[in-house]
This record gives sequence, structure tokens and C-alpha cells, in this order.
Amino acid sequence: MTEGGTMGEAGLDVAFRPVRAGNAFEETVERLLQVIKLGAVPHGERLPPERELATRLGISRVTLREAIRALQEAGYLDVRRGRYGGAFVTYRPAPPHREDLRRVVADMGTADLDDAFTFRLAVECGAAQVLAGAELSQQQRRVLRRRLAEVNSAGPDDYRRLDTAFHLAIAELTGSSLLAAACADARLRVTDLLNAIPVLQRNIEHAAVQHEAIVTAILAGDPDAARQAVTEHLEGTAALLRGFLT
Repeated sequence: MTEGGTMGEAGLDVAFRPVRAGNAFEETVERLLQVIKLGAVPHGERLPPERELATRLGISRVTLREAIRALQEAGYLDVRRGRYGGAFVTYRPAPPHREDLRRVVADMGTADLDDAFTFRLAVECGAAQVLAGAELSQQQRRVLRRRLAEVNSAGPDDYRRLDTAFHLAIAELTGSSLLAAACADARLRVTDLLNAIPVLQRNIEHAAVQHEAIVTAILAGDPDAARQAVTEHLEGTAALLRGFLT
């Protein structure tokens, strides 16, 4: 991730890594959906150029076009031709509704829900600990501070997307593609749950304090404090979700 890049780059490097040849089409669809649902490329924005995408995913342009066509037919993308054309994201999460949350949980099952929380806690705490124990460059510090400023100044409409970018940036800055991919996967497992509850202003304000604590611990080189800050933050999110389920 480059320092001067856009918000959408948080998550792109993770999703757009080479796919396995045996299931190239299916994995390409999965990667594109990951980027779309996580908001790494937000509604109305364009996916990277076809040539770049095919190279990064390690697939033919024919396979890429088939995947894009499938997502266009499913209503996730709008493909436009011409000089300013490309594949534009049309997916937008539905307005939160309590019954949607119950439906998502029913589809997952209670055991899978608890497992998703545990998985996210493990990998995000691990990412924060690793980053806090690393010798950070000035560029890495600037990226982290910028992601923090973006999410902590976000309004309700952009909050989920920028919150995702903040959390994925921590993992990506570790330099471990496997850890970053695990964090993206963990976030994706709870994305539908998070989208099904309203964004509360009081929760945004509380989360801002917790985000600040996470970054402060990382920049101070304190892995234990970083782990504790992430734990407190994610446990608060889990409590909020459970609260809307009762």
C-alpha cells in the first residue's frame, strides 16, 4: 500500500493476490466480492483496469471478464464501455434492519457466530501485536495516522467502509500477506452482521477513543497494550451485536 494511495487501497492488495489455477473463475468471483463487500472499492467507484487486475490475480483476461460478467448479472457491477468505461461497483448494503440481523445470525448459526468473533479477535490482536513490535518507518506511521484520522472523522454513511480500511491497514502494514488475508477474511465473516445494525453516533465516539488507543500503543512499540486495546474494541463490537439480537 502506498502512502499516497486512496482509501480503497486498504484491502485491495489482500484480495488481489494470485488465485489458484484449479478454481480460477470461482476464486476470482470470491476476491472481487470481498473487495466489493468490504467497501475497498465503494459504491460508484471503478475496479482497477482489466489488464492490471488480470496480472495481479494471475489469471487470463477471459477468466476475469467471465467473473465480472457474472457479478454484473448478479447486480454487483455495472460494466461501461468507452474511454471512461470499466467495471463500476453498484452494490450498496441495504439499510440496517433488526430482522436482517436475525436472518444473518440464523443463517450462520450461534456456533459459527461465536467462532467468527473468536477468529477475528485472534487475528486482529495478532496483527496489532506484530505491528507494535516492529520498527516502523515514517511512511508506515503516516499511513496509520491517516487511516485513524479518516475513520475517526467519518460520518455514519462512510463509517463502516473507513472502519474496515483502518483495521485492514494494521494487518497490511505488518508486511505479512497471510496475516492480512486472514484479517480480511475475519472482517468479511462479520460484515453482513455489522451492516445489519445501525451506526450509532455514541458508538462512533466511543470507538474513536479505542482506535486512538490502538494506534498509540502500536506507535509506542507496546505489543501488550496494542493487544489489550484491540481486545477491548472488538469485545465492544461483539457486545453491540449481541445487544441488538436480544
